[in-house]
Amino acid sequence: MTISLDDETARWARIEAARRDTSLSRFVGDLLREQMTEPEAYQRAQQSYLSRGPLTLRAPGQRYPARDEVHQR
Repeated sequence: MTISLDDETARWARIEAARRDTSLSRFVGDLLREQMTEPEAYQRAQQSYLSRGPLTLRAPGQRYPARDEVHQR
């Protein structure tokens, strides 16, 4: 397989691969694999989040918590 890159991108990729102590081929393969699986991981995370249901912040008749209480600052 041949991939054409402009000089600046090719230089960055070579430096980045060396920084990660891997070959340029492995580095590009890892980037492509990451891009291939990213949408699936996002969908799984979104489904997990949405399946939890709403969070009750207060009981009927009580005040809403202050921002600092919610974020535990």
